Amino acid sequence: MITLAADCLLFELANGESVPFSAEMVSVELEGDTELWFDAEFVRHAAKAVFHYFKEELGRQTVTIGEFTGALEKVMRGFKPACRGLDQARADASVLESDLGRLARESSGGCELIFFPRLRDELRLKLQQRPRQVRFHGLRGCVKQLVGARRWTVRCRGLEEQIVAYLRECLRAEPPQADCSIVVE
Repeated sequence: MITLAADCLLFELANGESVPFSAEMVSVELEGDTELWFDAEFVRHAAKAVFHYFKEELGRQTVTIGEFTGALEKVMRGFKPACRGLDQARADASVLESDLGRLARESSGGCELIFFPRLRDELRLKLQQRPRQVRFHGLRGCVKQLVGARRWTVRCRGLEEQIVAYLRECLRAEPPQADCSIVVE
């Protein structure tokens, strides 16, 4: 059996294999994925700290990828609370959001005549960025503002359905987007 280098940990992969990595090797792997949120030096130090934790503090020779990334994510979240974790941030990078309430406020005075063209422009703008998902939020408040209602009415329900149907039609009219969905809430 080959002896493990003093500066290495065995990382257990999902397929059962174990691969030796040093702290430097781990940080090099992470630098490209985290460059939007952290500088390279910070990533190296964080990876070394987590590596040290498992190797020295816990006295472990092997660690799963999940354990290591979970600990590293916890460390990075502590320094950057706005970043909800690297895996979540990566997922969010392809989810674009738009506030329907803002569009309704910007359309005040023209109500639906101005709102629907602005909504289509907003959708086109988001689709140009090739997201995985476009999320429109604030539908209920938007509808009440456009209708001028304080409480939810039958007219509100009709406009709500009209907005959702309009977004579906706009999406169909645009060039096909690979795996792009629209969420309206």
